[in-house]
Amino acid sequence: MNILYEDSMPYADAFFAGLGSCRSFSHRTLCPEDLIDTDFLLVRSTTKVNQTLLAKAERLKFVSTATSGTNHMDLSLLKSRGIDYNSAAGCNATAVAEYILSVLFATNKDLPGALLDKTVGIVGAGHVGSMLAKKLDVLGIRYKLCDPPLKMAGDKRSLVSLDEVFNCEVVTFHTPLVDAGDFPTRHLVGRDRLEGLREEQLLINASRGEVVDNQAALALFEQGKKMNLVLDVWENEPHINLALVPYVLLGTAHIAGHTIEGKVRGTEMLYQQVSSRIGISPTRTLEDFVAPPGQPVLKLNSDLSPTEQIANLVHQVYDVRKDDKEFKARVMEAGQFEYIRKHYAIRREFTALQVKAGNSAVTEAIYGLGFNS
Repeated sequence: MNILYEDSMPYADAFFAGLGSCRSFSHRTLCPEDLIDTDFLLVRSTTKVNQTLLAKAERLKFVSTATSGTNHMDLSLLKSRGIDYNSAAGCNATAVAEYILSVLFATNKDLPGALLDKTVGIVGAGHVGSMLAKKLDVLGIRYKLCDPPLKMAGDKRSLVSLDEVFNCEVVTFHTPLVDAGDFPTRHLVGRDRLEGLREEQLLINASRGEVVDNQAALALFEQGKKMNLVLDVWENEPHINLALVPYVLLGTAHIAGHTIEGKVRGTEMLYQQVSSRIGISPTRTLEDFVAPPGQPVLKLNSDLSPTEQIANLVHQVYDVRKDDKEFKARVMEAGQFEYIRKHYAIRREFTALQVKAGNSAVTEAIYGLGFNS
């Protein structure tokens, strides 16, 4: 069994050892000849799985990506050739949900109204949207879920329309990029939706850059429209529209899902998939490789309000404002966008940190968010 895996997967060599004949590759140098004797191909989003790459992959049985999205894989081609495929969908759900919390707390004082009085509209009720909803439940923040495909499929949750979501004080997108079918998402937020945003609303896109029409947003900004946009993803990455960057409230380089745990979880999920296909019981887990963060126990600041105490903890783990500052200072060309993303100082998730909350009024919420006691 020959396994070819992308070298950017953390701990891949340790996870895949013993599953067969394993070797790594760089997406920059991978060529069709490398796949001649390959049975399993394991990639990240930097590898385009297309007709060109698979031209000589006659033995290929399975392709999977250690990412939640599959836009870099030609699924129709894989189906037509009878090649099974999968992904690590959900591997970064916690990371993205925690990114959104950092955004909500970072913008709380800049926008009208208290956070606990607002309603968050979540577009996309899959892995990420559902995880975000759980964390908002813990904090007592109201939300509405919107997911037309899931609603049509019979999802039993209370799913609302896009129009209803756009009445919320916060609207955050967690959808795949879909071009065909009944529910396309490309430019789901077009000029009309952007024009309809109220000055106090906050719109966040941490899904796919093409969900929001970046050119329309820039045109409206240049015409004097006031909008609070937070963009982690951009159209035409890494060749993004640089003129839009100064206008966004917060901007980052497609790093919402980049935690150590999220990345290793992606490798772990592919390890489990391969193990299942070759009839081996998986024995290795994320916890075998991810070390404690080496930080002191976090403490609550009792001088702060309950909301401020939680915000302080969240921002001790991850403060999106720091990434925004670096992003806006450095991103002046496509190469810099790609460099920031590739060399991002990967952060930790809440579960890696310990908090001594004692008998605080926010103890239940803190541990409910995932912090350890």
